[in-house]
Amino acid sequence: YTDPFVDTTTHEALYMTLTNSNFNVQEHLDMAMKVGRAAIRVMELLDRAHTERLGIPQPVRVTQNKIEGKCILVTGHNLFALEQLLKQTEGKGINIYTHSEMLPAHGYPQLKKYKHLKGNVGKAWYDQRRLFEKFPGAILATTNCVMPIKGSYADRMFSYDVAGLEHVQKIENDDFTPLIEKALQLPEANIESEETLVTGFHHETVIQIAPEIIQAVKEGKIQRFFVIAGCDAPGKGGEYYRSLATSLPKNTVILTTSCGKFRFNDVDYGVVPGTNIPRYIDLGQCNNSISTVKIAMALAEAFGCEVNELPVSIVLSWFEQKAVAILLGLFSLGIQDIRIGPKAPHFISEGVLRVLQDMFGLKLIGDVEEDMQAMLAH
Repeated sequence: YTDPFVDTTTHEALYMTLTNSNFNVQEHLDMAMKVGRAAIRVMELLDRAHTERLGIPQPVRVTQNKIEGKCILVTGHNLFALEQLLKQTEGKGINIYTHSEMLPAHGYPQLKKYKHLKGNVGKAWYDQRRLFEKFPGAILATTNCVMPIKGSYADRMFSYDVAGLEHVQKIENDDFTPLIEKALQLPEANIESEETLVTGFHHETVIQIAPEIIQAVKEGKIQRFFVIAGCDAPGKGGEYYRSLATSLPKNTVILTTSCGKFRFNDVDYGVVPGTNIPRYIDLGQCNNSISTVKIAMALAEAFGCEVNELPVSIVLSWFEQKAVAILLGLFSLGIQDIRIGPKAPHFISEGVLRVLQDMFGLKLIGDVEEDMQAMLAH
């Protein structure tokens, strides 16, 4: 799965920034928008790669923090690594669990079919040092969001592809034998939990119920959609997103992606009163943010309006580069009035922030109640 536009844009953007030879503000903004368009195309490519191989995700309720038997915990984002591991562990008496951004794996039919893909353990990426120290089995890190080890779990942790850690064995040539052998050597687990999480939505499954959604909006049963998504980070700043999600009136729908959802995905939001439409829709990993765009575009087409005219508010948490790429992608589509937080990254100067505010209506989050009322009144 390749796209020449993405390759060309990557080369152009790197050359423009690394050579330090262009100081024209407008040309930098034009390049940022081109990078945004490339980000959208990359997300579309990855979604196609996932769904053509693993099927269209379906909503599913997953156990949370329940661990049984011989076990392996998989963190990161790489669904293909998980698929290979599931194939190689089938029939070996090992249960597989997901961590953080691997949670959406449970919705894909070609992964869900493996009965030993059991549930999810833990929350966002930054709980891993504490969580992995306590996890009784072996651990696989597949992509980014892996942290240098502080603790005693290096001998039962394995890395894959771009992920790498000191004193940790790397899986080579998709042969998970060392990981499997380590899991079999470790004692069986028996950790009970009644917690569950809901995941597995996709723009295809949501668009299928678009007529019901449109009718609910026309009848006033749905007042507004809130996209509350993005990368989580440690600290109290992220509490804003839980406060917002849990304070929203029952005639609103929450769309989410990325690990920021772990701030509020333990709540049962039920359905929109008078409908069967779920109030909480988890569309997957950070790179599945394209699903929110696809849903918005489908609704805009149905209502005969622009995306910015829809009853949709976007509130993002950002921490690292992917979140910035996704934000640029939204800007490149002309989407306005996005709120971001918990605070502006250090690499966003006051001057750059002013430009983003003037051009795109970008806002920093503030008081939860004031922000919510402003968005509901929009």
